[in-house]
Amino acid sequence: MKKIHIYLFTISLLLFSCIKEKETNIATYACNIAGDSSSSHPRHAQFQALLNSIAAQGVPGIMMAVQQPGLPLWSGAGGMADLEHGIALQPCNRSRVGSTVKTYTALTILKLQEEGKLQLDEPISKYLNQAQLKKLANAEKVSIRQLLNHSAGMYNYIQNLSFQTASTNNLIREWNAEDLLAYARGKKSYFEPGTDVVYSNTHYILLGMIIEHIEGKPFYEVFDEKIILPLGLSSTRFAATDPVPEGIIRGYVDLYSNLNLTDATWYSGWDYYTADGGLISNPRDMVRFMQALCNGNILSSASRAQMLSWQTPKNTDPAFFPIHYGLGIFRMDTPWGEAWFHSGDAIGYYAIMLYFPAQQTYIAWAVNGNYGKVDAFTSTKPAMEKIFGTVLN
Repeated sequence: MKKIHIYLFTISLLLFSCIKEKETNIATYACNIAGDSSSSHPRHAQFQALLNSIAAQGVPGIMMAVQQPGLPLWSGAGGMADLEHGIALQPCNRSRVGSTVKTYTALTILKLQEEGKLQLDEPISKYLNQAQLKKLANAEKVSIRQLLNHSAGMYNYIQNLSFQTASTNNLIREWNAEDLLAYARGKKSYFEPGTDVVYSNTHYILLGMIIEHIEGKPFYEVFDEKIILPLGLSSTRFAATDPVPEGIIRGYVDLYSNLNLTDATWYSGWDYYTADGGLISNPRDMVRFMQALCNGNILSSASRAQMLSWQTPKNTDPAFFPIHYGLGIFRMDTPWGEAWFHSGDAIGYYAIMLYFPAQQTYIAWAVNGNYGKVDAFTSTKPAMEKIFGTVLN
């Protein structure tokens, strides 16, 4: 399956954008992991060989982290953080992890419900005014829960060809919520609420706005308070406060599927300020986050059960594993059992975080490249089967 939240614009137009490359301070790539024991992990050589083989196929760089029962957290990296300067990628580097933020958004909403500040089955119109919901099909009749599990049927602004043209023509433009929602206004819904599930970034922009209405502050500050700081996710942040921070690894796109990569580090401005993307992190923090979510105490058992209540879409992708929708999280059915996950991408970046409950195993990886042949090695069903087979067999 192509990434379920893929950005559908004509990527080849990137070549014609007039963006001047910015200077990079090479020293900012330096990082370290205190007390890391990955090199002494019993499967270190096997896992590292996997990453090296993926990088050797032409992928610019890949980081991965694995947590298995009775073993310490393993993390490693293969390939480069910066091709131009020949800087090797390290497992402590930070990357864009895009729509994985949707799980943070859903977790925050569930925590607000636990605090008595909202109920999932309330209409979103209780928290968002008529101007905010104007001409958004289904907006007056959908619930918060239906936004969370994508059963609201609201048009995905990213699919609007006018948005794709506007963003491609100005790839460093920074978009706010209203800028993006404008491309969903006046568009037909996909279906009546609750009758199917279809992924839509519009749903999560609105959820971010609900968080801000209730808490009276930017949603990403609420993430800090309720998730990032309590869990000690020191490599995780939202892009809004510093959209292209020093030390973030360079991102690349394979425009013509020939692995002649183009630097796209500064091309991701449409999700810097909305809760449908914009997260910066690394696989070590992604594994820690999934541990807290799936088996920790960051949510009550009742809230977790709601999050993991699955709906199956009417239309499936035969090229990928069967997928089911939860609240800000998905389930894929694999030969190794079910996996709970969310993935994310921005121009030049891809990431995924997963938990296999039968094996009690967490896996996360992040890649500083996408599109073309890079995707074939990192985000397709065969690519995932190779990684799952190495880790779980």
